[in-house]
Amino acid sequence: MSDNQSNFLRLVDTIRELRSENGCPWDKRQTTSSMVKYLHSEFDELVEAIDKKDTENICEELGDLLFILVMISEINSESGKFTLDQVINGITEKLVRRHPHVFAGVEITDEDELKEQWRKIKAEEKSKK
Repeated sequence: MSDNQSNFLRLVDTIRELRSENGCPWDKRQTTSSMVKYLHSEFDELVEAIDKKDTENICEELGDLLFILVMISEINSESGKFTLDQVINGITEKLVRRHPHVFAGVEITDEDELKEQWRKIKAEEKSKK
């Protein structure tokens, strides 16, 4: 297991512990809806750090945002709506599907062709929903 995988699993386990029976009262009472204000706040702080090119704060704010995203996933997992694995697998499949020029040997000759491919793939996805 890579350090990234190990660190990510540690984050997930930490959030689960915070929400467990003997965890933190604040973390345990959070809901998807209650996390929205923190999501907005952390996103805004990340954008500000990026605008300032403040690498140290970008790193910190990415961590704060990642916490919020994993927390929301965990809340939904606890209620049986979806799991973090579904979130991760869903975005991975979407990235692979939307980048056939990288993952499926489709040749792209220029940026316009890339944009057209992207548009077609998104339209196809939308029609299947």
